[in-house]
Amino acid sequence: MSSPPAAPPSPSASSSFSLRRIAVPAFGPSLLFGLGEGAILPIVPLTARELGASVPIAALMVALIGIGSLLNNIPASMITMRWGERWAIVVAGVWSGLGMALCVGTSHLGLFATGCFMVGMSQAVYNLARQSYMTEAVPPEFRARALSTLGGVMRIGMFAGPFLAAGAVHAYGLPAAYVVGIVAVMGAAALGARIPDLEVPPAPPGHVAPAPTTIVSTLRDHRRVFLTLGLGVMLVSAVRASRQAVIPLWADHLMLAPSVASLIYGLAGGIDMLVFYPAGKVMDQKGRRWVAVPSMLIMGLAMLLMPLTTGTLTLLLVALAIGFGNGIGSGMIMTLGADHSPRHGRAHFLGVWRLMSDIGSSCGPALLSFLAGSLSLASGIAAIGLIAFAAAGALAYWIPRRGKAGKAAEAAESAKAESATPGA
Repeated sequence: MSSPPAAPPSPSASSSFSLRRIAVPAFGPSLLFGLGEGAILPIVPLTARELGASVPIAALMVALIGIGSLLNNIPASMITMRWGERWAIVVAGVWSGLGMALCVGTSHLGLFATGCFMVGMSQAVYNLARQSYMTEAVPPEFRARALSTLGGVMRIGMFAGPFLAAGAVHAYGLPAAYVVGIVAVMGAAALGARIPDLEVPPAPPGHVAPAPTTIVSTLRDHRRVFLTLGLGVMLVSAVRASRQAVIPLWADHLMLAPSVASLIYGLAGGIDMLVFYPAGKVMDQKGRRWVAVPSMLIMGLAMLLMPLTTGTLTLLLVALAIGFGNGIGSGMIMTLGADHSPRHGRAHFLGVWRLMSDIGSSCGPALLSFLAGSLSLASGIAAIGLIAFAAAGALAYWIPRRGKAGKAAEAAESAKAESATPGA
């Protein structure tokens, strides 16, 4: 059974809460999980080519990781509901390690593809379980900082992973990258096993346990959130996923050297990783809109300016703006999902929420590719910029004012509990 939800923290508990106290068990697994995935991602297409895959098939091997995550968001919610957040995190780390071991231990392209898919499956389970756990374990007034840090630490791991893998590959060959990945994700599983269980709240007098939730009941009960703010989150994810392609593609369009393109991309990633905690603090103290809307406006403006760049310096400035806009939005999607998720059946809600986010992440680069092929690369990048402005408008309109989302979710839960009370 899933770990029961924690009781709402008292004011004294909230005032004594410190992110530093939970840093290692809460953020350590994210750092290691990100490091493990970052170590293998650049190596997957190279390994596929060594196994005889064509260039398109090698690219598909990388895509299978994302596909595995997309298709397993709903099963991940069921795993988390049944086993609880702590053991879901442990299982995700072990399953990812097995997938990487299959990738490095086989000479058959079909089995290699299965290993890549397994890594994507574990990504879905891990991401949902860590978000669900942090939502329960952290007082609401620290929620954005905690989830922004969670997302930022994962990005740091993804950033550092390729460098560790590069050193290992240089010394021992391509399989060494998978060894780095396996050690990292198994370390994440070991740290995850040390996460303290959530406390069981006392049952209110005269109340009975609410009826079990399902994916169907979750979709029905929260359809308004999914059809409003959820659509905004899909647009945000489309923009974020596209940013990873537009910088190297436009650098190539400007005929910059690959080393220069990589440097620009890396500097943008560095800015991305520096601002996640201050942004989370602003979200906690001022409200979600103060970060969510500027994040999309900055990225949208930078995307529209990118086709006007003509050289290294101008492209660098635009890329840094994209990195800053994306960085201040670290943890934004997780925070909005946590704000609107009910205490009962939270994993099912977050499973649907993450599914919508992953759909956006898949559609963004696909739209960029279609427009670049049918019109021009500049038109595709400009279209992504307009989508960012649409996302900013959707978030500005649908994000509740500070504190209202959590209160609405608690009110809905209270109404359900009262309806289940004898004599209510």
